[in-house]
Amino acid sequence: MVRRQKHARAAIVGLGNVLLMDDGVGVHAIRMLSGQAPEGIVLAEVGTALLDALELFESVDVVVAIDAVAAGGSPGSIYCFDVNDAQVPKHVSLHELGIAAALRLLPAKSRPRVLILGIEPAVVDYGTQLSPAVGAVLGQVTRTACAMADQLMHRAADGATPQDFSSYDRQLELNRETT
Repeated sequence: MVRRQKHARAAIVGLGNVLLMDDGVGVHAIRMLSGQAPEGIVLAEVGTALLDALELFESVDVVVAIDAVAAGGSPGSIYCFDVNDAQVPKHVSLHELGIAAALRLLPAKSRPRVLILGIEPAVVDYGTQLSPAVGAVLGQVTRTACAMADQLMHRAADGATPQDFSSYDRQLELNRETT
């Protein structure tokens, strides 16, 4: 479900399968953000329907995609990296389509800058609830996603192209917020 705002130049999208517990963390994050996104930022529950999101991707300058990322860290670890830095298989079927491969379906000049905000899953098994480790960082993830999208959107409004944005540290594990 896409919640459009007038003149949106940035989007925060939630990726993953909500029927596989922590794999659905991106969709859970978008649901938590509902009605709280900064002005000009589109929120979209993409889930596993990346092809359906291509029109949205083409209409914005920057995308912050929230997804489960199994990078070998502690459950609940948060990572940030540019989708262009991700290792993407050369041959992929449409049933295995990831965000980097989906973006390659767009003309190069229409591709937004895409940053992945990844959360290390604890449990990927049948179920609709997040594990305690992933649920505990959901608030930090949503705040970080909003800050990233807002900052990058303002750079785009100042005339920067997606390729001009200075990069966030790639594969940076963010410190967990202590309560």
